[in-house]
Amino acid sequence: MSQHEYTNGDVTIIWKPEICQHSGICIKTLPKVYRPAEKPWIKAENATSEELIDQVAKCPSTALSIKK
Repeated sequence: MSQHEYTNGDVTIIWKPEICQHSGICIKTLPKVYRPAEKPWIKAENATSEELIDQVAKCPSTALSIKK
C-alpha cells in the first residue's frame, strides 16, 4: 500500500490514497491545508500541529494519520 507524507516541521500527516473515501471532511475542516486542485494537495505548513492532529482524528476511513 502506498502512502504519502506531508509535514509542518513538527508533525507529519500520512495519507494512504488506497483507503481514502474522499468524504471531504478534511477539506471542509481545514481548507487552507487540503487543496485537491494543487500539487502537493496537502499543505501541512498552513496549520498548527494541534489543528492537524484534531482534523486527522476525524478522518472516517483512517486514510490520514499522524506521525510525530
